[in-house]
Amino acid sequence: MNAFWQGKKLKQLSLEEWESLCDGCGRCCLEKLRNPTTGKIYYTRVACHLLDLNTCRCSQYELRHILVSDCVELQPENIARLRWLPKTCAYRLVAAGKDLPEWHPLVSGSPDSVHAAGISVRGKVVSERFVPIDHLDKFILKERL
Repeated sequence: MNAFWQGKKLKQLSLEEWESLCDGCGRCCLEKLRNPTTGKIYYTRVACHLLDLNTCRCSQYELRHILVSDCVELQPENIARLRWLPKTCAYRLVAAGKDLPEWHPLVSGSPDSVHAAGISVRGKVVSERFVPIDHLDKFILKERL
């Protein structure tokens, strides 16, 4: 029997299935900088102030788009355009017809597997509350996520 994400398009998922695809890595909640000349995106080690740095989940999930004006709502229609999503992102993987990795909570059965595998941002980032906006360039990650 196939898992619900296998053989389905993102737009065919129920709301519950859609929400469960998020692995809780927190990578999409990192502040990003765009080079205005090249368009290249750089991740930083600075997370949105709403990200719970221990659980790597949004502390105000239902209100996130109201509280953070540039919070991007992931939808089946925009996943392909969001090239800044990590290569490990389940939404990106399923959209490309790929399977989920063994550390994904839906595969492992544990919400902590994403942290144990070192995929999440837990212990690797700081909240934007402690970083002046004009210092973000000092927190650019060397590797793309």
